[in-house]
Amino acid sequence: MTNTIADFWANHSEMILGIGYKGVLAVVVLAASYFVVKALHRSIERANQQKERLDPTLVPILRTTASVAIYAVCLVIVLDIFGVNTTSIIALLGAAGIAVAFALKDTLSNIAAGIMLLILRPFRKDHFIECGSVTGTVKEIRLFTTILETIDGLYISAPNSTLWAEPVKNYTMNGKRRMDQVIGISYSDSIDRAFEVFREIINNEPRFLSDPEPQMMVRSLGDSSVNLTLRAWLINDDYWTAYWELNKRIKENIEAAGLTIPFPQRDVHMYDHTG
Repeated sequence: MTNTIADFWANHSEMILGIGYKGVLAVVVLAASYFVVKALHRSIERANQQKERLDPTLVPILRTTASVAIYAVCLVIVLDIFGVNTTSIIALLGAAGIAVAFALKDTLSNIAAGIMLLILRPFRKDHFIECGSVTGTVKEIRLFTTILETIDGLYISAPNSTLWAEPVKNYTMNGKRRMDQVIGISYSDSIDRAFEVFREIINNEPRFLSDPEPQMMVRSLGDSSVNLTLRAWLINDDYWTAYWELNKRIKENIEAAGLTIPFPQRDVHMYDHTG
């Protein structure tokens, strides 16, 4: 038995040492790749915590993409160490990738759109947006879809390609919104008196921003009323609360000032043609 092992070693020692060397080298490459991936993950998270410039939903995708890329390179290196013709494998994978891309072009378009949304960030998590028929608060931007919640609490899963292909109206991004309160007064009422009512409301409303300044104007001359506008800017958090409260306050103050809020009227003339 000892002679057999000695003979085998004598005949195959060079091959065994070569395989062992390649195996050790492959293990070193795999271990190095593992530690590189871990270090890259920590760097991405540390950079995001320090600068806070990345959307929270972008960090996991960056980590996954980096891990896949590093491990793919590691696999090619290991195969090359063992003498596998990696050129043909890469060419085969490239051809397979093209075939899969044609078969899954709609799915891949959602992935590409999701990546562009996360990089360019036309909206972020907790932003209220409107895009086509989709309106709601962004809860999560995934690789294929974006999850939103409507005002009445409904769940919406919108394809990323839809949100990327159409204009997006973002109500949150700028931090403030303009509010136009339109009120109609009678043609017999004084416009200056109505403006005095508006000015009193402006002076007593701390939620209005001073820049841009609130404005008062005659919006239009309607069929039954002179339509006036009180225009002011508010931060997003105050917009709807102020809007609902001012509807009530303007009506009460206009009526208290002796002005009239007319309703649509139509004059009907009747003629008697029997005579």
